[in-house]
Amino acid sequence: MLKGEKVGLRARYEEDIPILRTELYDDVEGGSRAESRPWRPISPSSKDRRLHVDDSVAEHVPFSIVELAGDTLIGTANLWGIDTHNRTAHIGLGLLPSARGKGYGSDVVAVLCHYGFVVRGLQRLQIETLADNYAMLRAAERNGFVREGVLRKSAWVMGEFLDEVLLGLLAHEWKAMS
Repeated sequence: MLKGEKVGLRARYEEDIPILRTELYDDVEGGSRAESRPWRPISPSSKDRRLHVDDSVAEHVPFSIVELAGDTLIGTANLWGIDTHNRTAHIGLGLLPSARGKGYGSDVVAVLCHYGFVVRGLQRLQIETLADNYAMLRAAERNGFVREGVLRKSAWVMGEFLDEVLLGLLAHEWKAMS
């Protein structure tokens, strides 16, 4: 398990799946904001890639997020789009509604940075998030990510186009902060 100050990132357990399905992926509005495709329901027997881990996919590393104090499942995190040639990857995370607003997001981003830069030896990490996702923007910027641009009206979410913010962090910038 990778540990931060408040959270741990560990492998996805089978018992995590029903909780994540119910609290994250069955939420139409939240799911629509988190995905770059339309929301759709996930059946209990589905082997949907957002929940079930396929260890043969090298460019995607999913984690379950647990609160260290109680070893309680509080969300999901991942490094995705891992490009071993250019040594880049993207960060994503989703916190259960009960875990939001408690500072876990910043800690998750910090642990994912450690994993990406130290464990995987990556050069660049990137985050794309909706422009009104202030919690993710704060978590990214607290960890040294720099706003690199705005993708204007690039995300179709619940009947309207929204802007996305592109943030990046380079290994040497992260090391200077550590």
